[in-house]
Amino acid sequence: MYITIEDEYIARIPPELLSEDYEKAVLEVSKSSLEGRLVDVKEDGNEEKILGKCFVVSVTEIETVGDGAIVHGDGGVYQAVRYKALAFYPELQEIVEGEVTSVKEFGAFVKFGPFEGLLHKGQIMDDIISVDLSNQRFVGKETRKDLKAGDIVRVKIVHLNLRSSTLEGSTIGFTMKQMGLGKLQWLEKKVEN
Repeated sequence: MYITIEDEYIARIPPELLSEDYEKAVLEVSKSSLEGRLVDVKEDGNEEKILGKCFVVSVTEIETVGDGAIVHGDGGVYQAVRYKALAFYPELQEIVEGEVTSVKEFGAFVKFGPFEGLLHKGQIMDDIISVDLSNQRFVGKETRKDLKAGDIVRVKIVHLNLRSSTLEGSTIGFTMKQMGLGKLQWLEKKVEN
């Protein structure tokens, strides 16, 4: 789900940008530092309580707070800023749609928004599953349903660990074994019947 966040950040303005418009330099540095990064989601009114992490999609507002500070031996200026941003905030038990990006012996990787998670082969369907790595797909023994790279699926987030500040350090796990979940083509066929 997308949310709007407000927080503070210390931006380091490098010396080469100090000769330009200072406000523009602060905006440029803040946007490049924050966008595409995972940041904490804090409870409203309680800055100490962290609810999880979100992915900053776009910084929408930047406001400088006070004067910047210069640290001895560093030519840059450290400027406190208050910012507002649009962020993607996945939550445990949330249902999302994504694309199967690859198939491995143990499961399929599914990309949704900026995140990628693992759909373990035991969470795909209630059937004995064979893995066809040469064609990048799983096939159900009795149902003959297949799941392959490029398919769009509806999954539920059952494991979420966003403790890192990078997407690569995050782990997300999915299931498709509940009613209303699965490959979109499977779900469309159920509606037709």
